[in-house]
Amino acid sequence: MRRLLIFLAATTLTAADIKVQGSLRSRFEGWNWFDSGTGDPDYAFSGNQARLSFSQKLPKLDWQLEFAAPFLLGLPDRAVLPAPQLQLGMGGNYYQANHNARNTGMVFLKQGFLRFNGIGGDKASSVRFGRFEYSDGTEITPANATLAAVKRDRISQRLIGPFGFTHVGRSFDGVHYARGGSGPQITAIAATPTRGVFQTDGWGWLQTAFVYGAVSGKVKDHTDWRLLALYYQDWRDVLKTDNRPVAARQGDFGNIKIGTYGGHILHVAGPVDLMAWGVVQAGTWGRLDHRAAAIALEGGYQPKILKQVKPWIRAGYFFGSGDKNPNDNRHGTFFEVLPTPRPFARFPFFNLMNLEDRNASLTLRPSKKVTLKSEFHALRLASASDQWLLGGGAFQPWTFGYIGRTSNGHRGLANLYDLSTDYVVNPHLTVSGYVGYAAGHSVIKAIYPKDASGMLAYLEITTKF
Repeated sequence: MRRLLIFLAATTLTAADIKVQGSLRSRFEGWNWFDSGTGDPDYAFSGNQARLSFSQKLPKLDWQLEFAAPFLLGLPDRAVLPAPQLQLGMGGNYYQANHNARNTGMVFLKQGFLRFNGIGGDKASSVRFGRFEYSDGTEITPANATLAAVKRDRISQRLIGPFGFTHVGRSFDGVHYARGGSGPQITAIAATPTRGVFQTDGWGWLQTAFVYGAVSGKVKDHTDWRLLALYYQDWRDVLKTDNRPVAARQGDFGNIKIGTYGGHILHVAGPVDLMAWGVVQAGTWGRLDHRAAAIALEGGYQPKILKQVKPWIRAGYFFGSGDKNPNDNRHGTFFEVLPTPRPFARFPFFNLMNLEDRNASLTLRPSKKVTLKSEFHALRLASASDQWLLGGGAFQPWTFGYIGRTSNGHRGLANLYDLSTDYVVNPHLTVSGYVGYAAGHSVIKAIYPKDASGMLAYLEITTKF
């Protein structure tokens, strides 16, 4: 009894021990979607998210309780059309996902978990239970600044992410085991995603779940690697998005069961950085066998010139397989699972499914507070027999989470040109701006004949305390 009292006294929660943090992110978005001559592709709205977190770290136990309050103002009410035009940008997604409300908001539990440290006397092991955010690929943060930046911006969230660019995002309810130490990092997660993303009510669950395991490591400070395995199952009775005729899809409400296997490797040698990421997939897509793959290869160079702006030049190639025959028994479209698409599609009119992307970027860092970045993407579909796909995975029980538009037998999608600015005024205030312009090609021209060009611009202010 005495030992129990001593333990309780040592772990008593006091106001001085509890860390309180909060943030408010406000973004004014202006959309000029591709135009078919109907609906409203040109609109603006305000998206905001407030977060308040309470947390504490103890020798054997960590905990966090965080609430989020997204609120959207002035959503467009004419930005959703019948197929093949569908949603005219994210404003249409928010409007449709929130019962056709122009103004909507909600308060919900964003994170709430307990993490136990030193499992079984192993100081390197921990396990957390509850609701949490997670991004695949973030198991180890490299000490090398270049590796850390490439991993954050070009590796993480390709398969699992909180979709933080949206004004709601997603969390995961489940269990997360991690073992660090001097050797390889071991990670294991079993969880179900929460509702959210476009729907401001983030309280409920979905009839989907995944199991993720990874072994990650490093070679000194110049190489970072990971091997991963991910199993995903979706047992919702919703119409799947794929290239089969509607009648065939309406008769197939079988489960999606997909295994994803692969990894990544990053290496830096002086001013040069190299990245390789790839996965293969096998399983079932309802009644169909699923076989797909994706690969990304990138390299960067930071020349020792123009030290005032510290230029960083990068180029890369991505291929996500598409389905070549809508009438056979195989589904060949790479499935992104539950990603955050925006790091790889800064103007989010595409994702990494059925896609071939040749890209280049230039980053300038004139000061520690200011970062300028411009990207170019030459985009085309991997298969002309498949669809132009968009979305970031399940977020409602009644909505599949990905939408597809017919390719009309074409492959050319668009060229994307963009520019962003991030200004860290101080540790509590960041101001960001973005403008992206897409020059549509044959796929987009066939669906939006009036104007196949599109644009997204926004101004975002984030305050933290």
